[in-house]
Amino acid sequence: MLMTLSKDSMSITREQDLVPFRNRVKEAAVKIGMGIVNQTKLITAASELVRNMFRYAGGGEVLIEIVSKGRESGVRLTFADKGPGIANLDLAMQDGYSTGKSLGLGLPGAKRLVNEFDLKSTVGQGTTVMILKWKNG
Repeated sequence: MLMTLSKDSMSITREQDLVPFRNRVKEAAVKIGMGIVNQTKLITAASELVRNMFRYAGGGEVLIEIVSKGRESGVRLTFADKGPGIANLDLAMQDGYSTGKSLGLGLPGAKRLVNEFDLKSTVGQGTTVMILKWKNG
């Protein structure tokens, strides 16, 4: 059973919010003793998702949680926006696909860097992405 040990949220409304957001994610990872390689994977995935949220939806809200399951602990991040939504989730999850002027590593790249990845989107209502990185995962 998954337990939430701590919860913090942060609004992303401008590009300058990226640095303090990355710092908060790092603090959560350090708090549970996550190694530097897994910290880097988590922060890279989180940075990509927060940039997408800002680029496509003009910002949103991120929930930063420290969770545990048995003896394992991790950091769970939930990105929620009220943007245009993603019309074709299967297409958005393909490597190389991009609606922007990027490399298209966004969603599939972020998914590969974490242990759990969940994407829900409704056109016209917004998108929610949850990622979870276990301390030893």
